[in-house]
Amino acid sequence: MWEYTDKVRELFLNPKNAGEIPDANAVGEVGSLACGDALKLFLKIDDDGVIEDAKFQTFGCASAIASSSALTEMLKGMPVEDAEKITNKEIAAYLGGLPKEKMHCSVMGQEALEACLLDYRGEEAPEKITEGEIVCHCFGVTDVAIRRAVEENGITTLEDITNFTKAGGGCGDCHEKLEEILFDVLGKKREVKVEAKPLTNIQRMQKVMQVIDEVIRPSLKQDGGDIELVDLDGTDVIVSLRGACGSCPSAKLTLNDFVQKTLREQVEPDIRVREASS
Repeated sequence: MWEYTDKVRELFLNPKNAGEIPDANAVGEVGSLACGDALKLFLKIDDDGVIEDAKFQTFGCASAIASSSALTEMLKGMPVEDAEKITNKEIAAYLGGLPKEKMHCSVMGQEALEACLLDYRGEEAPEKITEGEIVCHCFGVTDVAIRRAVEENGITTLEDITNFTKAGGGCGDCHEKLEEILFDVLGKKREVKVEAKPLTNIQRMQKVMQVIDEVIRPSLKQDGGDIELVDLDGTDVIVSLRGACGSCPSAKLTLNDFVQKTLREQVEPDIRVREASS
């Protein structure tokens, strides 16, 4: 469960400025329903370049709704030249902070505002520009967007690239490329520690089953034994030794020195193997 500030809860439960402006003279749209988050921002800017009104339509989580609402509140009455300087950090600050895993929602607000202001000037909107190479195909994030996020937000880990851009949050095939970009931007390849994204419960279960089936079980069967996966509780793997292994005086040694050691080496170093209660 994410830890939300009172301001986030307030603007999620009672969002301000939701809807559209029929006669808006600046409209910006970012995100994609296919990727889980989308935001459309409407601005009405007067002849003096002051934002008279701001409204939004969004599809997303509590943080996306709260960030969009916060942005519109910040914009109303603001000159365009000041609006150009708004960053995702300021949107998050207005909310009293966001969980780091939800910072991409504030980034989406900044990008929608930029698209809006381009539209106001009659320039081509970002979604129509092929800028950079798509690195994360799951969420359509380019290397340009990733570099910008790293530079502007002081990102030093792979995990935070995902938090700010969603890149790497899908299949994970782009992790190596994301690390290369991170190293390149920071220029500290030997110093920067890139934190790998932890396994999900489903990924852990699949890997544990695979190692048991392909490595551990065949080895035990050579001595007339067998093993059954009973349950998985976080990084605790509960198993039951069968056949000759079940009655062997060295069963505990087998669990610790073979089963647990193998799973730690091939799945995750924090795994702890326990034998199921009889």
